Amino acid sequence: MKNKIIPILFLFLFFKTPAQENDFAVLFYNAENLFDWKDDPHTNDNEFTPEGDRHWTYKRFQQKMNNTSKALLGALGWDIPLIIGFCEIENRQVLEQMIEKTALHTVSFRIIHKESTDPRGIDVALLYNSEIFYPLQYEYFPFVNADGSIRQTREILYTSGIVADGDTLHLFINHWPSRYSGLLETRPLRNRAATLLRQKVDSVFQQQKEAKIIIIGDFNDQPTDASILDYLNTAKPGSNFGSDKLYNLSTSWMQAGMGTLKYQSQWFIFDQIIVSGALLNAENGLYTEPEWASIFSAGFLLEDDKIHGGLKPSRTYTGFRYNGGFGDHLPVKLRLRLH
Repeated sequence: MKNKIIPILFLFLFFKTPAQENDFAVLFYNAENLFDWKDDPHTNDNEFTPEGDRHWTYKRFQQKMNNTSKALLGALGWDIPLIIGFCEIENRQVLEQMIEKTALHTVSFRIIHKESTDPRGIDVALLYNSEIFYPLQYEYFPFVNADGSIRQTREILYTSGIVADGDTLHLFINHWPSRYSGLLETRPLRNRAATLLRQKVDSVFQQQKEAKIIIIGDFNDQPTDASILDYLNTAKPGSNFGSDKLYNLSTSWMQAGMGTLKYQSQWFIFDQIIVSGALLNAENGLYTEPEWASIFSAGFLLEDDKIHGGLKPSRTYTGFRYNGGFGDHLPVKLRLRLH
């Protein structure tokens, strides 16, 4: 009961703090297999059922939901939630329970979601605070193979909307192809995803050169990999910003030795925040600063790494052994402020 009460009080307190009324937060979280406990006959979700290999029960699902909401509330801090982007969400019903049955119910969240063609049924989705964000449009962009066929995987979610002050914000939420089949074998897939995303970003710039764009997601590549650096054509933040250029605010995390997930003894930055220069040099409306992009790595999200040393994310499962943790990724956050 204590774990349920504390986040609610925490959220109530930050909404009552007037000094922060112009600070907003955009979050992204890879929720690591946030499945319900029911079998979907149209997807390969059998292991996340009571009879499956992971013995995924209603009770474990509820624990996962509470853990996810706790991670998000902790990451928000004192900032007002604007957008929460997700990947590895099974369906809309999971999101509905999250905004109705956890501490997130105190925010007027609405859902943007579409079932993907991913064989496992995991999707990209977002929650938006309906009191301060008003969607104008949204669209899912599928990945197209070299032969022109649609690849059965997660799509890129694009949405644009008006923030309370009247500023227009464009968001792209991503979950690019994983490295599961091998780094070299899967690299062309992520390069193709980056090319698709770059095309859609350029389409926004053609309509509005000074568009305020935020790109978030699990890219399964690092900021220095070719997909991000060359195909998406991002730059490291400096002192001057071109309004129609993309700047990767996650680059500094690498220099600091930080990461959003850990494989064996090495931390990686697969979850990233990229913005257009218009958000960094804005003289009115919404703006941000490079240092306002951060990884939320509170102690309750981590556990001792008894094999490789140091700490690691506290996962829901270790192999097939239930661990009861949060996930294998850490949330990332961008703070926005109104002039």
